[in-house]
Amino acid sequence: MELSPFYEKKVECLCCNKSFSTTKIRSKLVKIDSTDTDFCPIYSESSVPAFYYNVFVCEHCGFSFTEDFSKYFAPGVKEQISQQISTRWVQRSYHKERSLTQALETYKLAFVCGTIKKEKFVTLAGLALRIAWMYRKLQNANQEQRFLKLARDQYTESYSTEDYASTQMSSTRVIYMIAELSRRTGDLEMATRYYSKIIESQHIGGEAKLIDMAKEQWQLVREEREKVRATAV
Repeated sequence: MELSPFYEKKVECLCCNKSFSTTKIRSKLVKIDSTDTDFCPIYSESSVPAFYYNVFVCEHCGFSFTEDFSKYFAPGVKEQISQQISTRWVQRSYHKERSLTQALETYKLAFVCGTIKKEKFVTLAGLALRIAWMYRKLQNANQEQRFLKLARDQYTESYSTEDYASTQMSSTRVIYMIAELSRRTGDLEMATRYYSKIIESQHIGGEAKLIDMAKEQWQLVREEREKVRATAV
């Protein structure tokens, strides 16, 4: 009998503390053919898109979150969530197989909840980035650009406040994301500035692959800027 890539997991809602079922993916059955320069995974045809299942949606109160959310709620935040999310919540469950549209819904819910809860900038950036990836798959360029800009701005805030420090994101990776998302949204000046930060600090060592990627992308930006200059003449 073939092993299903899906399995059910019980999760306790961070907000209302009730438990609900969610679907998770067996990581060993996930097959990624390649990744885009902003780390969007290109899954093989036979593979389930694993990141569709990163968001937990509480079927009771509507609060949506990921494993990156903190358990702490500032005073008054649960009341805000109740007013803005729970009172409007139409009870539904996302614990079965998710379509692209359903996955997009869960991420948007998590982004709204994370914004109300004032989650770390780096966490909100990751949510916005994945929303952009899904719009890329839907070939909706306007919405993709909107969320790439949103992700870039959140990564910039994360870099200036260093709120990524206790996460899996390194400063080099945060700088790279600011640069690459700036490039993708046409802010070539900011892209150049942040790629240069990585290239200038390469003597410190570590993350050689990211440094190589930054060099390649910096070259692309240079070529793009030259094209812009040539058309302006």
